[in-house]
Amino acid sequence: MMPEHTINIENTEILSNNWYTLKKVTFQIIKDNGETEVQIREAYDRGNGAAILLYNINSKNVILTRQFRLPTYINGNSTGFLIEACAGVLDNDNPEDCIKRETEEETGYKISKLEKIFEAYMSPGSVTELLHFYIAEYADDMKVNEGGGLKEEGENIEVLEINFEKAIEMIVSGEIKDAKTIMLLQHLLIKNLV
Repeated sequence: MMPEHTINIENTEILSNNWYTLKKVTFQIIKDNGETEVQIREAYDRGNGAAILLYNINSKNVILTRQFRLPTYINGNSTGFLIEACAGVLDNDNPEDCIKRETEEETGYKISKLEKIFEAYMSPGSVTELLHFYIAEYADDMKVNEGGGLKEEGENIEVLEINFEKAIEMIVSGEIKDAKTIMLLQHLLIKNLV
């Protein structure tokens, strides 16, 4: 069992508030042994989010998206494009309402029944985001538009329908490198849902 520590925030400075909020936080940790240590860290607050993997039991397919992600481009991804599960920032919605809206905007599928499988911090050393993970079955008759995201939000999303076994192979080959997508695909694999 991890020891308890007392944390006292001494100062919070906003370094950037453009897209989301980058904070520089000075805090004091008082350890169990009474030792006091002051640390300074930066934390990026982009809000919490939700992600979903749509799967079809009959066709053995999943719905994924492909879109440009600048941070991956500047970190060596030669095209900047990633294959991902549908996801979005909660804003003022609850996670379920958020992911239903995002699913329709990004993939064109209107879902009503979904299953929450877990929550996870995706990069807890620097990002505050807690991500809510969902899965849902889809069928062709649930397609209500072409998807692709919202132009006013600068989204240009390609919708992909991929065989589940192929998607698993794409993790191994490195074609799928997005953590939330890998986690969702592995969940379907572990639970033998497709």
